[in-house]
Amino acid sequence: MATTTSELITKARAARVAARGLQTVSPERKNAALEAIALALESDQAAVIEANALDLAEGVAAGMNESLLDRLMLDAERLSGMAADVRKVAALPDPIGETFDARTLPNGLRVERRRVPLGVIGAIYESRPNVTVDIAVVCFKSGNAVVLRGGKEAVHSNGALAALVRGALASVGEDPETVQQIVDTDRSVVEEMIKGDDYFDLIIPRGGAALVHYVAKEATVPAITGGIGVVHAFVDATANVENAADIVFNSKVQRPSVCNALDTLLVHSSVAPALLTAVATKLGAAGVELRCDQRALALMGPVDSDLVKPAQPEDFGQEFLALVLSVRVVDSVDEALAHIEEHGSGHTETVLTGDDAVANRFLNEVDAAVVMVNSSTRFNDGAELGLGAEVAISTNKLHARGPMGLRELTSYKWIVRGDGQVRG
Repeated sequence: MATTTSELITKARAARVAARGLQTVSPERKNAALEAIALALESDQAAVIEANALDLAEGVAAGMNESLLDRLMLDAERLSGMAADVRKVAALPDPIGETFDARTLPNGLRVERRRVPLGVIGAIYESRPNVTVDIAVVCFKSGNAVVLRGGKEAVHSNGALAALVRGALASVGEDPETVQQIVDTDRSVVEEMIKGDDYFDLIIPRGGAALVHYVAKEATVPAITGGIGVVHAFVDATANVENAADIVFNSKVQRPSVCNALDTLLVHSSVAPALLTAVATKLGAAGVELRCDQRALALMGPVDSDLVKPAQPEDFGQEFLALVLSVRVVDSVDEALAHIEEHGSGHTETVLTGDDAVANRFLNEVDAAVVMVNSSTRFNDGAELGLGAEVAISTNKLHARGPMGLRELTSYKWIVRGDGQVRG
């Protein structure tokens, strides 16, 4: 425990010092640093891919499932995509120093609010090494230092990426101490972080339900504890069947191992015969296992019986993170809304409809961080929604909700200018 505490405290203290210096870094210097990181992701891929291969080999040896291996894997295409996302962040306005709500009070005091960084962010995450870069970049641009603690399954990849980021910062004269990585993957580090009130201003866990629930229960540092995605699509009676089938397919198959992938399909009974036949054919060809209620089973066309199974009660309300989809037939919008209310996690929900009244009901009544009409759930993503990248997708209702980008990692302070006023 002493070794773990020493590493964490040493690096958290270094991050705190670096965070103070980062407050004076201009937007131009920040963007130059982000460009250096993007270039490194494009030109120094060999070392990262080699490190990732070690993680993948260890994952296979440990029996890691295909979904988790996909989350873990890095290749040239994914690294280039990460570089593109870094440049998107660089292209965004710098939120630090932005003033808003400026006004002059009757007594002559001039007041405004000014956007400021949170300070030091502690990030605890699993499986996906791209998070190392996403969080480091968004934190740096928003003026925050970060202490990264990835999972043991990606220890080599995370180390290579953190070294790349720190090296790129140093290459343009910026302080690499703004990005810290905890090497020790023992669980005690997580406990130390979430109770490190003297060192951290915010904790962000990104991982499975067990991690998120643990942080929510045990943290004394403020924490963003949402992010578990039990995602629904409701196909209304007025939906275009062909378009709906394409959206369902994309939501489930495009990348099934992530939190915004579709978990449950709700289909209005009047369109279910046509929709379920089309969906079963498309999803079956992609190897998706369908866990269907009795009404959906009866409507399925000729499909691979090994991929179509009766749903169990626990198949509704579950985040699968794999090529598995639960299916239920409903008779009304009310029934669909009630199902989502009972089984949703407040992450992402979409309705596929041709009726504006149904769309508006869904938008108004569904309680989720992101609610969509006629679009794939895969668009609940910081880069896709114009944030460049994200540090997490929050299902919290306080401070931040949905994808957390630059502004979501800031607070504000009141600025008051006077001319000698005193309070009577």
